[in-house]
Amino acid sequence: MSRIPTKDQLRRLPKAELHCHLDGSLRPATLVELGREYGVALPHDSVAGITQHMLVGDARNLEDYLSRFATTISVMQTADALERIAYELAEDAANDGVRYIEIRNAPILNVAGGLSLDETVEAPLRGLRRAETDFGIRGRFIVCGLRNNPPEQSLEMARLAVAFKDRGVVAFDLAGGEKGNPATAHAPAFAFARDNNLAVTVHAGEGDGADSVRQAVHACGANRLGHATRLIEDPDLTQYVNDRRIGLEICLTSNVQTRAVASYA
Repeated sequence: MSRIPTKDQLRRLPKAELHCHLDGSLRPATLVELGREYGVALPHDSVAGITQHMLVGDARNLEDYLSRFATTISVMQTADALERIAYELAEDAANDGVRYIEIRNAPILNVAGGLSLDETVEAPLRGLRRAETDFGIRGRFIVCGLRNNPPEQSLEMARLAVAFKDRGVVAFDLAGGEKGNPATAHAPAFAFARDNNLAVTVHAGEGDGADSVRQAVHACGANRLGHATRLIEDPDLTQYVNDRRIGLEICLTSNVQTRAVASYA
């Protein structure tokens, strides 16, 4: 009879992390420290309080869940903050046995303090390079467009991703609330990325049905799919995705917290 591996055994296994959001991965202590440093009012001013606040267990849906990101984004408006957060995230991942990590972020959310779009990418890449030197973890970056923003902005983000293609950016993504924000509207951004030989991944089938996955596959040309929880609702599309080896980034904890699924079972 096989034994269930211990938490320490799982930690020591070499792993790759392919779906990780920079703005969802701040250390609670760092969030509090940056809030104090930049004079940002947070929902709680203690590490214990902010930890409890950010452990989402009561979200009604994906859109409600995403609203919590406003707290972390509020302190992610300087180059120093972005570099530090990326560095610490990579350090924490390395301590969990991760050897390779792809961190994604929507640069448009980090320009409120005056950063240029280039700076919002350069800063976390510096953090990832330092972490590779210090901890041996290889880190790469994925630039995200947002479904709920204008398609023209997504094209701008795709151009940004391509500009950094040989400097640490490995893909272009589309994130944000799915319902009412079809991926087809952002198809030109994905066409630009593909035309410039940049890989693409798409959040789909997380907060909407299998048709959202169909759009990601056929309109956006996804190489990978983020979540794709409801892909199974369309058996024919499921077979198509399997036959073409389109990778699925399965996010178990997030799927439960956003109510995409009822439980881990």
